[in-house]
Amino acid sequence: MTKNIKTALSLVMAIFPALFFSQEIKQMTANEVAELALQNHYQLKVSAQNINIAKQQTDITKLQKLPSITASTTQFYLGNVVAIDKDFSNSTAIPMPHYGSTYGVQATQLIFKGGLVNKSIELAGLREQLSELDLEKNEQDVKFLVISNYLDVYKIINQQSVFDNNKKLAQQRLKNINDFYKQGMVTRNEVIRGELAIKNLDQSILTLANNRKILNYNLNIGLGLPADTEIIPVENLENKESGIGMDYYLNLAHDSNPQLKSAQTNIGVADKNIEIIKTDRMPTLSGFGGYSLQRPITNRNPVLDMYASGWQGGISLSYNIDNLYKTKEKVKLGEFQKMQANDALTLTQQNIDMNVNASYVKYQEAIQQADILNDAKRLAEENYKITEAKYLNQLAVQAEMIDAQNQKLQSELDFANGEINVLYQYFNLLKSTGTL
Repeated sequence: MTKNIKTALSLVMAIFPALFFSQEIKQMTANEVAELALQNHYQLKVSAQNINIAKQQTDITKLQKLPSITASTTQFYLGNVVAIDKDFSNSTAIPMPHYGSTYGVQATQLIFKGGLVNKSIELAGLREQLSELDLEKNEQDVKFLVISNYLDVYKIINQQSVFDNNKKLAQQRLKNINDFYKQGMVTRNEVIRGELAIKNLDQSILTLANNRKILNYNLNIGLGLPADTEIIPVENLENKESGIGMDYYLNLAHDSNPQLKSAQTNIGVADKNIEIIKTDRMPTLSGFGGYSLQRPITNRNPVLDMYASGWQGGISLSYNIDNLYKTKEKVKLGEFQKMQANDALTLTQQNIDMNVNASYVKYQEAIQQADILNDAKRLAEENYKITEAKYLNQLAVQAEMIDAQNQKLQSELDFANGEINVLYQYFNLLKSTGTL
């Protein structure tokens, strides 16, 4: 009975595998992969928290506009007072109420400090912008990372197709060799060569399958997909925007690259820092007010065990005289930092220009290489057909046939990689401009 159940279950699993294996096959374009990474990649979630932190820092800085309020109380034991003559000849003990307490509330409001608070808020806002630009840069890096993995999967699928097709040809050739061997037309070593060629193809196919599993798993993690999802790339392999000149991409980078925007914002930070330093040259004007309650009253004799209350309000004006000679040195430091920020902007723009130029040249090269590799593939296929015809007519030896197949296999692999390289270089060009 148990044996029959197992047999029936095996039959059902063979007929309806989807009931037992829930692996999802997902066809995706490069843009879909990039958008999914923006939603689910944890590197971006970590970077996004920096924006929240910067915004909270801005909110905290704004609190400086509010008054500072303190409340205090003390509870104490008051000992008796001993009055002593000035020649220390006599002393008199004066009894005191032993329990004492004070209560107080004090409020202070900054009125003027050369715009320190507003400038500090503006500086916090600039740092908030920097955190947003950092996230934008990280988004570019993450999108390029997942697209690179996606294209590697695409490349492996194409390579698998090439190896599978060549394996079929090798199996057919081995069948022909076995027929020749049975007829006594070739020796056993010809059969062995054919079998070894298939084993070599099997090794490459196995390696490709495992590499694909690794890349697919990494992609699923980065995209937030179930680990067993099989991603099938369906990106169009046609050339993209190959006719647009390099000036277009340079202008695009100057307008959009987040690294360039960060360098420009850092100059604003340096300017705002100098403004904050210069507020030290200004006096500090504050308003204050307070109320106090104290017991006992000890400034009269006899001491009264009663509360004395009072309030006060007014303004205070202070100025640190040492800032007359200290501030100019701090301003000088701020100016050096601004000069450094300006130089960093120039350096960043130069690096971006060089990167865009190199990426553009490599993209054009990839297009031209793909055309050359396509011609080479066509020639290798023609050579294989000619050599195969000669071999079947006993006009070529097995070594020539294997050499022709190796040339055909390599040219097909090179062309498959060349097509993917065109896509890779295109996306790399977009990343260099900051618009991936």
